Amino acid sequence: MIRFLLRRVLQGVLVIWVITLVLFALFYVAPSNVAQTLGGRQATPETIALIQQRLGLDRPLWQQYLGFVGNALRGDLGYDYYKQVPVTSIIADALPKTLSIAVGAVVIWMLLGVTNGVVSAQRPRSFVDRGLTGFALFFYSMPTFLLGLLLLFFLYFQLSLAGLKIFPAGGYVDLTSSPGGWVQHLILPWITVALVSAAAYTRLTRTSMLEVLGEDYIRTARSKGLSERRVLLRHGLRSALTPVLTQFGIDLGGLVGGLVVTETVFSIDGLGRTAVTAINQQDQPVIIGIVLLGSAAVVVANIVVDLGYAVLDPRVRLR
Repeated sequence: MIRFLLRRVLQGVLVIWVITLVLFALFYVAPSNVAQTLGGRQATPETIALIQQRLGLDRPLWQQYLGFVGNALRGDLGYDYYKQVPVTSIIADALPKTLSIAVGAVVIWMLLGVTNGVVSAQRPRSFVDRGLTGFALFFYSMPTFLLGLLLLFFLYFQLSLAGLKIFPAGGYVDLTSSPGGWVQHLILPWITVALVSAAAYTRLTRTSMLEVLGEDYIRTARSKGLSERRVLLRHGLRSALTPVLTQFGIDLGGLVGGLVVTETVFSIDGLGRTAVTAINQQDQPVIIGIVLLGSAAVVVANIVVDLGYAVLDPRVRLR
């Protein structure tokens, strides 16, 4: 286990190192005027001179790269000259909003998707199975922005016209200032992300469960007189969750990277919406910081997924 974990961590470090090389080449080597690129279109000559001084752009490229990596390792992701604040301050403000959406949506879609998948696999080709499969296909083909707009129209606009102001139009309330307002503002984003994602997990869990339930050890467990519930949950579901865990690791890393569409629809300034704004404004330091954070999140999520294999499936041995 220790050797496997060490190997996976080293592989993750290698991936992040390659990403830093690509980012450095794109933003520090390719542009003819690096200071102008990092400062943005509205950078003044004074700002450009300050950037050149801070980054040491007159030094050799290898020294600039070591400074770039060293600053990132210390938590210094650069300075946003457009807003005149450190990039870490922008990320620190946006990250809790993205995590709030991600955590709530993950809980809902995992419970809904896995439960529906198990129920469908337990009664294949039944009315319940066909109904849940149709439910999954419907939301799987539903664009996230369309589902979000439909929820806003029916659960905010129409209810508000009827005098029932239950759901807000969008925005974000900090958890520490108002837990009730935090939940109220995030219910619709949670449902939007969860329904679309749960559809994929329903299909994935159903397929995996049907395959596992045909294994010999499942028939052996049933022949021992174990209850069907115990056979399904303890023996079947545990092994069937391996592909689900793989997909979860991919989705989790993507969520931390930014829920661009959902945050835009519900006017939440999380990492996704911040990244889109930075791209439109050519705010290069913010783009670099968010890409590094998103890359690290994907790498960590994949390492956790690999470790989860051995926990869920006793047949998996990590070496």
